[in-house]
Amino acid sequence: MIADKTLYQIALTFIPGVGAVHARNLINAVGDEEALFHEKRSNLKKIPGLSHRLIDEILNPEVLRRAEKELQFIDKHGIKVLFYTQEDYPSRLTNCIDAPVLLYCKGEVSYNLPKVVSVVGTRNASRYGLEWCRQFVGELSLLFPDILIVSGLAYGIDICAHRTAVENRVATVAVLAHGLDRIYPALHRKTAEEMLERGGWVTEFPSDTEPDRYNFVKRNRIVAGMADAVVVVESGEKGGSIITAEIANSYFREVFAVPGRTTDARSTGCNTLIATNRALLLQNSAAFINQMGWDGDTKAKQPLQMELFPELNETEEKVFQLLSKVESMHVNMLSIELNLPVSDLFFTLLELEMKKVVRALPGGVYKLI
Repeated sequence: MIADKTLYQIALTFIPGVGAVHARNLINAVGDEEALFHEKRSNLKKIPGLSHRLIDEILNPEVLRRAEKELQFIDKHGIKVLFYTQEDYPSRLTNCIDAPVLLYCKGEVSYNLPKVVSVVGTRNASRYGLEWCRQFVGELSLLFPDILIVSGLAYGIDICAHRTAVENRVATVAVLAHGLDRIYPALHRKTAEEMLERGGWVTEFPSDTEPDRYNFVKRNRIVAGMADAVVVVESGEKGGSIITAEIANSYFREVFAVPGRTTDARSTGCNTLIATNRALLLQNSAAFINQMGWDGDTKAKQPLQMELFPELNETEEKVFQLLSKVESMHVNMLSIELNLPVSDLFFTLLELEMKKVVRALPGGVYKLI
């Protein structure tokens, strides 16, 4: 066995019928990704729920052959592979059950910067939408130089967000719906190349993957999952931006929508998100910063004293002790660390909020007051 497991990490994603959730379950069952491909058939048969057909697919030498070809491609083009167990894998994505187990990345950027915002919207943006996007991203860039702006490199709002970030010299990442052997749309290649200086491209798809319609839907869950918040600038009643907003809500991310005229078809989706309480109405960057709890970042943090809370029960104290060791933590991660169901944990967190011990941040994140 070789020390570098990249080949086997790639091969895991090439097994037909194995998605993100199934892949994690396989790794948990056999120990690691390399062991899976060296396991005996008799041992694979002992794994619950693993069919004979899937065992045949795992042991098919074609899987490793395809992975070797992809490994040659990424080595040649300076592409980095991030596996879900690695430290530099987007940490926010690890809270999403269907997050890709592997990402192909190009560029110089950390996906775990302190603040990450996804900005999405219609391809057919209005002048109002484009100007709002430029002002919003520009102001965030000025106030938070370490921010990461995420979008999808599409026409309209997406490319506007990327270009504004580049102009303001902050990190920006394009999440792509195809392999890194191409840029789609080709018209945005110049901007995409400029992004590599302090940003990059990321995709879950290997080379030779076409930008098919279904791939964009899968791409949207990464746009939603790797950010603290999703901002929808303009959108029709249906489309990729609305899908991204829905996914973000399911991930406990905060969703914002820019309101528009009721007669404007490009604002119908945003207005509906707001009216149905699936997004917060967003008027400007100041309101966004306030809602995200980022306006107090420069203030000195006063340590909490446990003696102030003698009434904490055993579970509440465990939550307190865990949060005292970190800046903040997502409710899903709290659930894992404390081995408590999320449904039970929410009641405890609510009690702690009422006792003014913790503060709920957007996106299902909690921190000590």
